[in-house]
Amino acid sequence: MRVVSWNINSITSRLDRVREWCEANEPDVVAFQETKTVDARFPTDALAELGYESAAWGAPGGYNGVAIISRVGLDNVAIGFPGQQPAPFNEPRLVAATCGGVRIHSVYGPHGRDLDDAHYQFKLAFFERLRLHLIEVEAAADDTLIVGDFNVAPADVDVYRPERRVGRTHVSPPERAAIAALVDLGFTDMQRHLRPDETGMFTYWSYRSKLANNHGLRIDLALASHSVRDQVATVWADIAERMRSGASDHAPLVVDL
Repeated sequence: MRVVSWNINSITSRLDRVREWCEANEPDVVAFQETKTVDARFPTDALAELGYESAAWGAPGGYNGVAIISRVGLDNVAIGFPGQQPAPFNEPRLVAATCGGVRIHSVYGPHGRDLDDAHYQFKLAFFERLRLHLIEVEAAADDTLIVGDFNVAPADVDVYRPERRVGRTHVSPPERAAIAALVDLGFTDMQRHLRPDETGMFTYWSYRSKLANNHGLRIDLALASHSVRDQVATVWADIAERMRSGASDHAPLVVDL
């Protein structure tokens, strides 16, 4: 089974890219982040023509947004955290579904903006809420794969020239501790697990960065429960897709089980 995590940076404006990529790479499941569309405009019919069922959660204003599409079943869909959630915890940042026997969570972590911004505190609170939710649903004891744009680079090796990002979001110790706390529940960062010493293993490149020189960050992650970890054959970022004209600023992160 091939599971893909992809911050698509607007699925409506990049639908042709999604269609072409899916036809070429034949993923069984795609977990999208930053779909940037309301539910009524999510391209359910177009994706159904490719053989995918869809579960999407968007929001008025076209911000954020997550989705899962699957051609191996889409069962027990859960939108967001359970129960009534106050703002900003009601933002569309989490959707889960069981696909091909594996519980897939698509996560879009808050950006954080700046370390002295209230959004940074929300980012930390979001990850703590996610951690508690994963405990509540006993995710680590199940066949679970948590994928998405976490907006955190777990270690300096996941950053191009980390000295340039000191004092900024995505690399601060509390953010990294929040990701480590998710892993400590019983999950494995699969890309780093399979290639522990590799440098330059990035998934995101700013539109202002020197893409050809690989000036990026590894902020899209695939966290696998122990039972899924042993099924993962490879994890790779499709850098060629990111380098194409009009691409999202994130590469698809491919997990082959």
